[in-house]
Amino acid sequence: MSSAQECNSDSDYKGFIQNVKQSTGIDLSLYKEVQMKRRLTTLRNKNGYSSFAAFYKAMTGDKKLFYEFLDKMTINVSEFWRNPNRWEILRDKVIPELLRTNNRLKVWSAACSTGEEPYTLAMIFADMGLLQQTSLTASDIDEGALFKASQGIYVERSIKDVPPAVASRYFTRDGALLKIDERLKKAVKFKKQNLLLDPFEEKHDLIVCRNVMIYFTEEAKNDLYHKFARALRPGGILFVGSTEQIFSPGKYGFEAAETFFYRKKA
Repeated sequence: MSSAQECNSDSDYKGFIQNVKQSTGIDLSLYKEVQMKRRLTTLRNKNGYSSFAAFYKAMTGDKKLFYEFLDKMTINVSEFWRNPNRWEILRDKVIPELLRTNNRLKVWSAACSTGEEPYTLAMIFADMGLLQQTSLTASDIDEGALFKASQGIYVERSIKDVPPAVASRYFTRDGALLKIDERLKKAVKFKKQNLLLDPFEEKHDLIVCRNVMIYFTEEAKNDLYHKFARALRPGGILFVGSTEQIFSPGKYGFEAAETFFYRKKA
């Protein structure tokens, strides 16, 4: 590619970022550019558009294409009980510690994708006899993902890490698909939310946000950790993904509780 073509490509993408932010509030500049541009270029080319300007124009008039853009942007890849040993630590150590100071827990699954994470939480709370006394909210920016989550229907491979006894309690087969237990569906409140733009509710006991922060710039991550800290009550816990260790938790008002679990300082 010549320098002139590169310049045109850069300005085309920057114009796309500005248009998307102006019309939706989604700020793509807060995502790592190389990764995001590569994914969206693949999507644009697949749909037959040679420029981001043309792709944006088409996207604004085609809801299906817009949802496809959101899906590509948010990387909706999730599984139940992903990294099982972390969930076991949550169940065996973190939740009992939280219950010592509050027997009615307020829990939020942030960037929940298609629901596997909040339903994993619901399974754990149900097994501990805590589901009825727990407020469990899950949010995502992608309405298509939230709709799938609210349906609670999944493919076999999504439960490969679920302990067999747990899977037998909370899933029923419907042909080649699996349906989540109705009690769990009723226990989770799904809502649309842009983590980078929207305000957060406060006084959470537990916030789970896993395998999302890796897609953001350092500036965006810094802002989000501060927002998560403000959204937790003192002693509350932030649970992050296995590639998202916070190296200076103290500057956000956190301290390490367990590996990938951070406690808000009193």
